[in-house]
Amino acid sequence: MRDENTQSTSVQDSDEDLEIRALLKDYPVPGATATFYDQALLRATHEGARRQRKRWLLTGFGSAIAAGMALWIMGGFLLATPDLPIAEPGIPGITMTLEAPRTVNFVFASATALDSAVLTVTLPDGIELAGFPGQRVIAWQTSLNEGKNYLPLELIALSPAGGEVLARLEHKDRDRTFRLRVEVG
Repeated sequence: MRDENTQSTSVQDSDEDLEIRALLKDYPVPGATATFYDQALLRATHEGARRQRKRWLLTGFGSAIAAGMALWIMGGFLLATPDLPIAEPGIPGITMTLEAPRTVNFVFASATALDSAVLTVTLPDGIELAGFPGQRVIAWQTSLNEGKNYLPLELIALSPAGGEVLARLEHKDRDRTFRLRVEVG
């Protein structure tokens, strides 16, 4: 620190600096209030805390973006792997566990009631319909009500192969086939 009465400094002041100091001596400096130092410290620590919060927020946001990009890239590699089966778009699917029965509801919507409709369920190898062991094709005659008609099928996976379950509805000269992709995992 430098004493105010001392004119010599370790660094040479320019004439301009000396002139400004001489002019400033004529202006009185108000003293600090009793709470000035407390307020200054509070404001400094508050500003530091705000910057710290912003830094952590930006760090968290940046980390989330990096993790999302990593998942996106890994997902792209996994989906492009030729060994993995890729489901056809628009075909609903389920995943089953070996030898654990799972009920799947097929919904047939009809604008009018249908009498004597034929319903045929075709199963892939390794998938059975409960009550029909060893049968791959099960057909029967039924009637449908106007509106939604539910057909619950209890499927059992006997091998990890999976495949497609087809449910074909025929009435007079019209037919419709519904598909369900089954994966066993």
